Amino acid sequence: MDRPDGAAAPTCARCVGAVREAAAGFPDTRKGSNTGHTIPDAVMSAFAVFFLQSPSWLSCQRAMQGEKGASNARTLFGVGAVPTDNHVRRLLDPASPELLHGAFRGLLGLLEGCGALERYRALGGRTLVALDGTDFHSSEKISCPDCLLTHHKDGRTVFSHKAVTPVIVAPGVRQAVPLRPEFVAPQDGAEKQDCEINASKRWLDDTAPWLRGARAVLLGDDLYAHGPFCRKVLLHGLHFIFTCLRESHKAAYEWLDLLEPGDFRTVSETRRDDDGHRRTWAVRFAKGIPLSGEDGALRTNWIELTVTDAKGRQTYRNCWATDLDVDAGNAVEMAACGRSRWTVENGNNNTLKTKGYHLDHNFGHGKEHLANTLASLNILAFLTHTVLELAERHYRLIRDRLGSRREF
Repeated sequence: MDRPDGAAAPTCARCVGAVREAAAGFPDTRKGSNTGHTIPDAVMSAFAVFFLQSPSWLSCQRAMQGEKGASNARTLFGVGAVPTDNHVRRLLDPASPELLHGAFRGLLGLLEGCGALERYRALGGRTLVALDGTDFHSSEKISCPDCLLTHHKDGRTVFSHKAVTPVIVAPGVRQAVPLRPEFVAPQDGAEKQDCEINASKRWLDDTAPWLRGARAVLLGDDLYAHGPFCRKVLLHGLHFIFTCLRESHKAAYEWLDLLEPGDFRTVSETRRDDDGHRRTWAVRFAKGIPLSGEDGALRTNWIELTVTDAKGRQTYRNCWATDLDVDAGNAVEMAACGRSRWTVENGNNNTLKTKGYHLDHNFGHGKEHLANTLASLNILAFLTHTVLELAERHYRLIRDRLGSRREF
């Protein structure tokens, strides 16, 4: 990780080193004599394809190795012998994506160490972490033990993969920082099929120590704004700002409808949005609203944001529930934090599917964990690019010069 002379290694080398350190922990389940390629070489070869976004890269490296006696795979990623695509799939299939958790922690540590996450602080030094689920595989023919099953009324059975993809976000910051995913997959001993909320609970339990240290505020859509999940967030000493819609929170809105005008506070602020246009943000809020109609229901604070343009036309409206105290001094910032949840879609999930990562492409399904492990490596490559963009000046200069990710 460090140069012999004591100088810090380039950021890219440190990122690759974090991935290779995790790769060293992958088990080797082979029993025969065909062990010419190491498991870490297979892991790094797959990571290299996602990092460089070139499906033909491995074949080119094998040709270079044969002709020149060396390859970029060795110099850039430390691969001793470049395996074929199919051999990579066979070697990685038994490996759980949990083996890559250390690499995600290592890359996040690089961002923390260089101070790159300071720009993501909000609400007096808190870190916003947005949760969202995304599908990345669907088939009526290809399946594995990690697949979810959907039985349709017409008799069809669809096999699919889904993951919760948490990201660090902040108002006004374009880049989302991806954290390690949690896959929605059948769990040992569970009678019911897994779901996004259960996967988010597992991720929360596992990541809670780091989240507490970061003073995290969780963001999420209306799916998360329900008592059991909110109470779990609070149990871990964390906070939340979750979308709260009338359609799925009838008891909360019945309560709101009975309040007197004096029970609400409204603050307005004219802001210049990301597109350069000035708009008026009107934030209305009320306190102590029960999240459901049950006895002992969790009480939260309710925030409504309405955005209008210079001609008075409404351009945006949304509502949230939060456990954080809301007042006239922080209401607009809190609404901006709630609104920044959309970065998980625009700056993470859509990027992973449309900007060269092709997350929803079937790179290999396997018979055990291959699909989820390859998806983790793909997201890990995106995190590596994000680390370089935030922490490496030369990388930013090249990206700015070349423009699109594909050109880069």
